[in-house]
Amino acid sequence: MQKPSTLFRLLGAALAVLMSASLVLSDSASAAPSEDSADAGFIGFRLLEAPVVRRDDPRALQYIVDHLKPGTTIQRRFEVSNETGVPRRVSLYPAAAKIAENRFTFAEGRASNELSEWTRVDPPVLRLAPQEKAEARVTIKVPETAAPGERYAVVWAESGTPPDATHNIGSVTRVGTRVYLDIGDSGEYADFKIHKLVTLRSEDGRPSVLAHVRNTGRRALDLKGKLHLSHGPDGLEAGGHPVTEGTTLPPGGAGTVRVDLGRRLPAGPWTARLHLESGLVKRSFTSRLTFPEPGGTALAWLGDLSDRKFWYGTAGLVSTGVGAVGVLFVLRRRGSAPSRR
Repeated sequence: MQKPSTLFRLLGAALAVLMSASLVLSDSASAAPSEDSADAGFIGFRLLEAPVVRRDDPRALQYIVDHLKPGTTIQRRFEVSNETGVPRRVSLYPAAAKIAENRFTFAEGRASNELSEWTRVDPPVLRLAPQEKAEARVTIKVPETAAPGERYAVVWAESGTPPDATHNIGSVTRVGTRVYLDIGDSGEYADFKIHKLVTLRSEDGRPSVLAHVRNTGRRALDLKGKLHLSHGPDGLEAGGHPVTEGTTLPPGGAGTVRVDLGRRLPAGPWTARLHLESGLVKRSFTSRLTFPEPGGTALAWLGDLSDRKFWYGTAGLVSTGVGAVGVLFVLRRRGSAPSRR
């Protein structure tokens, strides 16, 4: 018999993990299954195809991502699997989503928006035996009158366990994939810029780096990447540290991505090379930075150290708990200085 804590972790996985390479989008469940529940597992969702022109785009393998002209119809196949030990009835449907506070968020229940109303899922219901898999298809038909712009939705697979004589509390699990659909007669454009890096150290001594990013394109961005630290004290290198994922920037939006580092990391100075990407859009930037004392922050001017024409800067002074403003010194290479290339 499994421990209750294990069962709660299983339910959390059902609400937070997408099987076989597609992102799980989860809704709230009323409760974890009881200790002797036969269906203490989850359902899986996996896209089976992507546009040929996007076969090298990792986002198009994980989500439904496309750029269409008004009047266009597309279809995508996906697979749903029953990972539980009991038969499951799985409902398939589209629903509304949006980007709010730099996060991709989905509506409750079957709330609709413009894109979800253009979307149909066939069949609407699957009845799966234990460990069985089945295919379904998403069809998106864009009206001739659709206005330009990007829209968001979710394709859901939902299965519930109703209360019964043995279990007086039911549960609902939803898994699925995001839909990013851009409408326009011209080509699509995705890009971003990093404006500055901020180093900080928590009160308990853990250093972090924040990158301030602006979406300069016309498509939403799901940012991920790594920070590499080199040329530190005594020539130290600190390998590659992953960016905390989950930041989605809408077109024209701005926000931050964060990299948390180990407490034993020396203050520096370091040469930091930050690599960020969203789909096929990839950018790398380099800067010199130093981490502050616990509880402080410092600002480093972001510039590519390989570009001699760039503005260089040193880290700003630490801002204190009483709100003193850090100072940023920016030094520009004079135009009369010889170029070294």
